[in-house]
Amino acid sequence: MKDKTKKQSTSPSKKTTTHTHKRMSFQDVLMLSTRTFRTRPLRTTLTILGMSVGIGAVLFLVSLGYGLQETVLNRITTADALLSLDVSPGDSELIQLNNVSIAQIESLPSVADVSPVTALPSQIAYGELTGVVTMYGIEPSFFGLSGLNPTYGSFFTQEDIDNTNHTIVVSSALAALFDVSPEEMIGHDVSLTAFLPFVNDAGFEEVKTVDINDMYTISAVIDDESESFIYAPTALLRELTFNSYIGVKVKATDPESMPALRDQIIEMGFFVSVLQDTIDQVKKIFTVIQVVLGLFGLIALIVSAIGMFNTMTVMLLERTNEIGIMRSIGVTKRDVKKLFMIEAMVMGFMGGLGGVVLGQLGGFLANLGINILAKNFGGQALDLFSHPPSFIIIIIAFSTIIGFLTGVFPARRAGKLKPLDALRYK
Repeated sequence: MKDKTKKQSTSPSKKTTTHTHKRMSFQDVLMLSTRTFRTRPLRTTLTILGMSVGIGAVLFLVSLGYGLQETVLNRITTADALLSLDVSPGDSELIQLNNVSIAQIESLPSVADVSPVTALPSQIAYGELTGVVTMYGIEPSFFGLSGLNPTYGSFFTQEDIDNTNHTIVVSSALAALFDVSPEEMIGHDVSLTAFLPFVNDAGFEEVKTVDINDMYTISAVIDDESESFIYAPTALLRELTFNSYIGVKVKATDPESMPALRDQIIEMGFFVSVLQDTIDQVKKIFTVIQVVLGLFGLIALIVSAIGMFNTMTVMLLERTNEIGIMRSIGVTKRDVKKLFMIEAMVMGFMGGLGGVVLGQLGGFLANLGINILAKNFGGQALDLFSHPPSFIIIIIAFSTIIGFLTGVFPARRAGKLKPLDALRYK
């Protein structure tokens, strides 16, 4: 019994070894993740710069698409034009746009304004020069409903008509006809002669010449090289009476009522077109253009992402021993993965910020150069680049996501490393 007890007491006891794992705080993970900015500043800066160039290319090209879209839409529309319907006579000669039909349209519900348009062949005397033009008799509201903007000067208003200010608006083609610059025409007085077609007692069509007694002052010039025309206020053409119109602009009270109003006017036998339909088509075209431009920029971004992935892979190889030490002292796999993921996301985020700066700077310089050339060739300065805040936020988030994706593979490899294998790695 004594020997057995002795043997039992002298037998070696079994010891169990336990590894304690401690979770790193977010502050420690963030500090270790950003350490590469201090230890490898040149390589990190070049990697971020590469990402910035890719993001900047995307922003530059897509902003060009946005800018072109805004430039075109601003030239063809105004706020009132989005609510307007363009009504023209139908196929039947029995249904005409005259004072009676316009009064019927005006009486329809959801009609906020009606602006009829008439057209007459006319002659304009500009000093000693004369030219044949088309004179459009309009209401002041026509300009807003048509989405027109003056290139030089200002349009006549209802106040001008109330004060009997005889002003007209001309096209730039008329300036070219008289071989003068559009700016020179502003404030110049002209006289007008209208040619009124009518049917005589014998049933033949004749033309009556009507001299308009009042002198008219040119108040604005519209950029239109296709036709020599003038816009004159119908209310001040006292020598002329109108009962036939080539069209009428109808303004709806709100966008929701436009479809019903359009159907009602069509039922009356008239053609109706809506500027919003054209704008929707233009937007679709520019959406395609933006996608195509974005794809070109995406090529540069893919190249930058490959460079960033290569950098993260090199960092993984350089830190293999360091990972082994961290794993040996109890750092979890999850924290090791976090180190690489956060580092990649920070670099992607910084690349996005840099890309926004480069894209906006590139757009500014390109726009400046284009406008200088435009002015030298007699063109008009335009802002061809637009940077919507929502798109800037999206592109920064996109660059951060790209950084996240480039860090997934190195982070998984780092988390799978065994401590002993990592310590032995050379």
